[in-house]
Amino acid sequence: MLNTNDILETIQMIQDENLDIRTITMGISLLDCIDSDIDVACEKIYNKIISKAGKLVEVGEGIEKEYGIPIINKRISVTPIAIISAACEGDPVKFALTLDRAAKDCNVNFIGGYSALVQKGFSAGDKRLIESIPRALSMTENVCSSVNIGSTKTGINLDACKLMGKIIRECSELTADKNCIGAAKLVVFCNAPEDNPFMAGAFHGVGEPDCIINVGVSGPGVVRAALKKAPNANITECADIIKKTAFKITRMGQLVGTQAGKRLGVPFGIVDLSLAPTPAIGDSVAHILEELGLEQCGTHGTTAALAMLNDAVKKGGVMASSRVGGLSGAFIPVTEDAGMIDAARSGALSIEKLEAMTAVCSVGLDMIVVPGDTPAETISAIIADEAAIGMVNSKTTAVRLIPAIGLKEGEELDFGGLLGYGPIMKINKKSSAAFINRGGLIPAPLQSLKN
Repeated sequence: MLNTNDILETIQMIQDENLDIRTITMGISLLDCIDSDIDVACEKIYNKIISKAGKLVEVGEGIEKEYGIPIINKRISVTPIAIISAACEGDPVKFALTLDRAAKDCNVNFIGGYSALVQKGFSAGDKRLIESIPRALSMTENVCSSVNIGSTKTGINLDACKLMGKIIRECSELTADKNCIGAAKLVVFCNAPEDNPFMAGAFHGVGEPDCIINVGVSGPGVVRAALKKAPNANITECADIIKKTAFKITRMGQLVGTQAGKRLGVPFGIVDLSLAPTPAIGDSVAHILEELGLEQCGTHGTTAALAMLNDAVKKGGVMASSRVGGLSGAFIPVTEDAGMIDAARSGALSIEKLEAMTAVCSVGLDMIVVPGDTPAETISAIIADEAAIGMVNSKTTAVRLIPAIGLKEGEELDFGGLLGYGPIMKINKKSSAAFINRGGLIPAPLQSLKN
């Protein structure tokens, strides 16, 4: 039986506390589109995406109207294009242009999967696709790209780290006239999940069904509001409050995912529990940490508070749904979080502190703007550091850095919309080039031997 108080509470969360479904993402397998002729493969890809996702936005808007739940983004993820492109000769950018055309015709804001999985080495087509990423992202509006360079099972591909530092710089350089947006649509992973609904890292893994709906929820403002009502609670009680709040948020996500799957005639996959912030006031993970008693995010105690928050979100979410996956935790993207932006501006939050926080949060060094003259080798070393945290801790970590071409530390870069804006953060200027140029594979840790 429906409880009136629960209904009123949910309405308040939506109206006053920024509660929303951040994304419904349709995952589509392109394995049956592989062809030795690149033009034929592209045509198959376009037709399949349109046939599966043509009504995605319409269905999402229908659910919004019927249930009064805001669904901010409708998105598509596809099989890593490096797998598809390996079968044919030609410029991989043709695939990116096809994905962009399909995304526009489906009216989604992003399509993810211009991706490669190179954690143990480069197979046919991988290097060709990776080297095309800067051109692909500069020539398209809706395409997102990701590369997995490490895992707990395989170790870290240092050659791939080296290459990705160069690729990230090229992405910024080719889109310097668009606030370096190319680099903001590219993420480098360790232990990338196959069912992540969030961009820029979404791709449809080879172990997934032919077509599926995954949902990403959001609710930093709701969690903060719940904590604000208990100013004298101890940290154990705070964890319980967060768990109960995450339960409610996740139930809403499951409802939307189930309905979307039913109406589109595809299976419902997972709810990603991640607290995904925005630059909007009142929708910040940093502000949750400050509500717990930190003067500003980044000060001592931040990592401990974030660990508790992340764990409580997971515990509350898994009680609400047996279909939990993706990244599931708390995102800390600097330019997309009003509290993180303020903390970085004031100097309370440094890249070194962010790296420590990534050991306990949902993803990694996300949406961080660095000086435009940052060497490619330094970016590669940052990727390697972050991948090491993921590899050793058997968790997903990622890097999304944006070298702000022509700008220096202390200035700001503004992307607009969900990608936000942020200060250019200080980078350690000592060289990592000799280490990165060694190349090779950092061996998998002992804990990888679990069979």
